[in-house]
Amino acid sequence: MDRTIVVAAVAFVRDGHVLTVRKQGTSRFMLVGGKLEPGESALEAAIRETREEVGIEVADLVLLGEFVSETANEPGHELHSTVFLARKDVAAEPSALGEIAELRWTDMAAAAAGEYDDLAPMLEHHVLAKLREPAQE
Repeated sequence: MDRTIVVAAVAFVRDGHVLTVRKQGTSRFMLVGGKLEPGESALEAAIRETREEVGIEVADLVLLGEFVSETANEPGHELHSTVFLARKDVAAEPSALGEIAELRWTDMAAAAAGEYDDLAPMLEHHVLAKLREPAQE
């Protein structure tokens, strides 16, 4: 059995905070995003998942990176994530839709200081460090 989960995600950064979501029945916050559908590219999945999860239509996405980590909610699996950065601040405010139980603008400085204990491994160990690099914001 393949224990690899392939996903696409989008990082929205505003004033030193990144938009994170917590899915229903889970305790960890992660980026907006999810699994690719058959025949779908990572970019197409990122756009679709953003619309489905937070109700935002995005078009101006750039590749932030591809990362591998343990999963947040599926023990024994490995997560392969293609992460995009929304380069322009969107006019619409995000809303928790579909499987999303909660939204939070996570403070990146506080996360770097270890002040959160509820971040998904991919976000905590890979994406936040990349987002804090000078050229990202």
